[in-house]
Amino acid sequence: MRRSFYHYVLTLKGPNHLSEEQVFANHVSHDIQFPKHTSDYDELSNYLEMNVDYLSSMDIFDRIYEQYVENNR
Repeated sequence: MRRSFYHYVLTLKGPNHLSEEQVFANHVSHDIQFPKHTSDYDELSNYLEMNVDYLSSMDIFDRIYEQYVENNR
């Protein structure tokens, strides 16, 4: 069974904030309104664009989403 994007992002979390991906993952893990059960790019993208201030660039999300798709084939 495919895991949701949220569950994939949680695997990127870390205590050191060494990369943009890790910082994003840590913020997502604390975002109680994050759409946890979806894998739909448009739904996730719209949520991030309209509701969060912790993402400095959508390029970060796009990169992580591409990795997510590759890892869930």
